[in-house]
Amino acid sequence: MAPRLVCGFFALMALSAFQLPFRVYQSMEPYDVVPIPADWKDKGEFVFGRLMYPNHPNAMFGWYGRGRGGRQVDWREGGTSWSQDYPRADRFFSQALRRLTRLHTRSVEQPVNLEDDDDVFNWPWLCAGEMGDWKLTVPQAKKLRDFLLRGGFIMLDDFWGTQEWGRFEESMKLVFPDRPIEEIADEDSIFHAVYDLDDRYQIPGQWALRRGATYRSDGATAYWRGVRDDKGRLMVAMAFNSDIGDSWEWADDPYYPEKYSALGIRIGVNFVIYSLTH
Repeated sequence: MAPRLVCGFFALMALSAFQLPFRVYQSMEPYDVVPIPADWKDKGEFVFGRLMYPNHPNAMFGWYGRGRGGRQVDWREGGTSWSQDYPRADRFFSQALRRLTRLHTRSVEQPVNLEDDDDVFNWPWLCAGEMGDWKLTVPQAKKLRDFLLRGGFIMLDDFWGTQEWGRFEESMKLVFPDRPIEEIADEDSIFHAVYDLDDRYQIPGQWALRRGATYRSDGATAYWRGVRDDKGRLMVAMAFNSDIGDSWEWADDPYYPEKYSALGIRIGVNFVIYSLTH
């Protein structure tokens, strides 16, 4: 075996040795049981990382644990806003990645806590939802900034309207006080990594469709925004005024329109392939 390959092999083994194992938390969703796939122990070359975060004091959701007598719960235990869509959306999207790409994707997600030493650096692709509810501490924001500047990527989803954007920005400005949030142009390569996605309509949550709407608050227009590193790579991709997580979560539900899942899954695939190739 060539010396370079030997070094690479042992580096990979050392990295794997320090990864936290797969773990399951309570979801904020009213699921009874989400079965763990039979192949969950199979290793993959790609893992869906789900960012855990503490709740904002003015968070809309996730202060009280379902099935826990309505008591307030610690975000580290699950059941708070970070666990919206989890784990159903994560596993459905991972399944879609296996079908639509050649990525050997692990069948289960990885909840990632920025307070777990340097574990976040083992999971280079992260997703988070309900971004109007997050409230990072200064150390958490620094850890996330380091993760992104070292080549990590995060997709931020499911926040709506002026008030939620304001709460979101509080933490985003801690992460990157010196980097602007920009509108991502239609011609950007993130929208053409696999699928050509010039026509990106608003993706509503199942919750909105149940009441005959496509949005909440004043979030009637979908925006696609991001933050870049010094080389122009998108480190952060935001779906503002859309709920891509629901388009994954309810992809098998006959009452959730297929056109929204079709677009949401394609956006997710593009974001993953972009993150691996840029």
